Amino acid sequence: MTEPMLGAGRRAPAGGWRTATVREVDRPTPRTVRLRLEVPDRLDHLAGQHYVVRLTAEDGYRAQRSYSLASSPGDPLVELLVERLDDGEVSSYLADVVEVGDELQVRGPIGGWFVWEGDAPALLVGGGTGVVPFVSMLRTAAELGRTELLRVAVSTRTRAELPYLAELEAAGAVVLTTREPSGIRPAGRLTAADLVPLWEPGQDVFVCGSTPFAESATRVLTGLGVPEPAIRVERFGPSGTSG
Repeated sequence: MTEPMLGAGRRAPAGGWRTATVREVDRPTPRTVRLRLEVPDRLDHLAGQHYVVRLTAEDGYRAQRSYSLASSPGDPLVELLVERLDDGEVSSYLADVVEVGDELQVRGPIGGWFVWEGDAPALLVGGGTGVVPFVSMLRTAAELGRTELLRVAVSTRTRAELPYLAELEAAGAVVLTTREPSGIRPAGRLTAADLVPLWEPGQDVFVCGSTPFAESATRVLTGLGVPEPAIRVERFGPSGTSG
């Protein structure tokens, strides 16, 4: 398989299958589980890349899903956040069954288009658990001492449902809620007025969330005059890569 290309003809890191050991498990929100994995001989990833987790049943049946990385390249462990989907074969197992010490088959890092390399200004627009790759980007920026390069807007149903809320707000993210008021802002979807203070010409724009969110956010951005080639979109959900 050809590795994705980055700027200047460079290739994104791409790793093969490994047996990872689960070192930490916690549940930051009622429908998510955070897994921190020790992956032997892993390749350092770029912020925005993802891993595939593969499960194999006793009868040989296999199921696999992709999950964005929340960890920075400098983290000794690989961090994944999994949203439990009611009909998700993989997500329900990871959320309900996996314990510290278990082993998982993983492959990564994967992807070379939805990545931030730490050297260019960017606007990050996320919906719900679509914030996960942006957490990796923010952590990477902190490691590089380049936090001024990133601006973040996040949309969530309620604050209690948003993973990494405290970390996002500490990094200056604008958090918008659709089911409850947020300060003096009434409940509502992401609007152009929310993004105007964050957008500057020359930024790359990363959009991550469910398909409806991604499409809506892209319309808002292009309506503001953001060039379409500057917008990179990653969708997730039942018809996407998570589950």
